[in-house]
Amino acid sequence: MPDPNPPPGFSRRSFMKTVGVSATVTTLSGIAEAHALAREQEAGDQLLGPGPISIAFTVNGKAAEMRVEPSTTLAEALRFQLGLTGTKVICDRGACGGCSVILNGKLANACMMLVIDAQGASITTIEGIAKGSKLDPVQESYLRHDALQCGYCTPGFIVATRVLLDDVPKPTLDQIKKALGGNICRCGTYTNIFNAALEASGQAPIMDQKGVA
Repeated sequence: MPDPNPPPGFSRRSFMKTVGVSATVTTLSGIAEAHALAREQEAGDQLLGPGPISIAFTVNGKAAEMRVEPSTTLAEALRFQLGLTGTKVICDRGACGGCSVILNGKLANACMMLVIDAQGASITTIEGIAKGSKLDPVQESYLRHDALQCGYCTPGFIVATRVLLDDVPKPTLDQIKKALGGNICRCGTYTNIFNAALEASGQAPIMDQKGVA
């Protein structure tokens, strides 16, 4: 018979009922402890919350560890805990692609993912696309083709383009359109965006009706 008085705590289904964020820690010992805690929680199906929980993962090649409330999204953790504000929160419902990051080599919407689900993952944000002061070819191509206006959606488009070219080095225009279909540019710079993606893959840009690339 089920216990009529279960111990207090939040399961994973209860995460979104909790709000708030706590301080970030970046010590290696803290990371090791967080990973150990994560393994214990997974093995024992332990209830989490309502207080802060330990999370550890890699961001842009660097280890990061933090304590957060269970309801914290990956986008919130990146922006407010780690200061990586290139990950934009625009629609906050996974419809615009502004919060796009690379999670274990795959494109992910950071606003729709709880940070606890990134435990132990390898994450690359727009800040990690460049190699130090050297821009990624995708970034250089976006600049050359002026593939932006307000620029707010641009980080997400660049991240999505980088993922596409990692998977398909020379995509067709249709493949580019499909791969970037989850990203929205409200300024309508799609022709320039497509040209940037084509050139970054070593292909000729498309021409508009006036014969201008």
